Amino acid sequence: MFIPLKDLNPRRSFPFVNTALILINIGVFVYQVTLPPRAFKAFVLANATVPARFPAIFTGHGHLATALVPVLTSMFLHGGIAHLLGNMLFLWIFGDNIEDFYGHVPYFFFYMFCGVAAGFMHIAFNWHSMLPSIGASGAISGVMGAYLLLYPRAQVLTLVFIFLVPIPAVVILVLWFVLQFASGVSSLGVAAASGGVAWWAHVGGFLTGMAVTNVARRQ
Repeated sequence: MFIPLKDLNPRRSFPFVNTALILINIGVFVYQVTLPPRAFKAFVLANATVPARFPAIFTGHGHLATALVPVLTSMFLHGGIAHLLGNMLFLWIFGDNIEDFYGHVPYFFFYMFCGVAAGFMHIAFNWHSMLPSIGASGAISGVMGAYLLLYPRAQVLTLVFIFLVPIPAVVILVLWFVLQFASGVSSLGVAAASGGVAWWAHVGGFLTGMAVTNVARRQ
């Protein structure tokens, strides 16, 4: 019904890191789709976050590196072109101003920290799930949480049906978060039926982004 397209919030510097993150995600996706089907499946499974790998460690049936490393690598994988484009659109809209706030290098670590925190939130709520989780949405959720805290009144040019309408960021971001939280609650106990969407990763990333940014702006 509505698709955010661009924020009307000027930036002070070119978003080198944000642009690099977008290009890396696109590059990894291009690599994925050039793989033969069996290699594609093996590549994704090896680099995706699989919550059940963590309890397996405690029973002696898994390795720490096999469980932990994919929490990082899964942030750069996507399940399809729509998944990639949706995530990169939101990162392009909201990421540049957050990079402005943090600075280039600190923004990179902020982004990665939010992604890891989101991954562990997903693991905590899906402890025994064998479903692989991939995508940058947890880290991008952290960027969105930071944006809500820093620029709630910024206008976001949004496609509403066939009309372009400027909408305050607070409206879009709060609505988005409420939908993620509600979906996460409704998926409890039925993860296999929810299509593998990491709702709690979105919630965890968003709250982490807000918390870290709240601390950072007080420094």
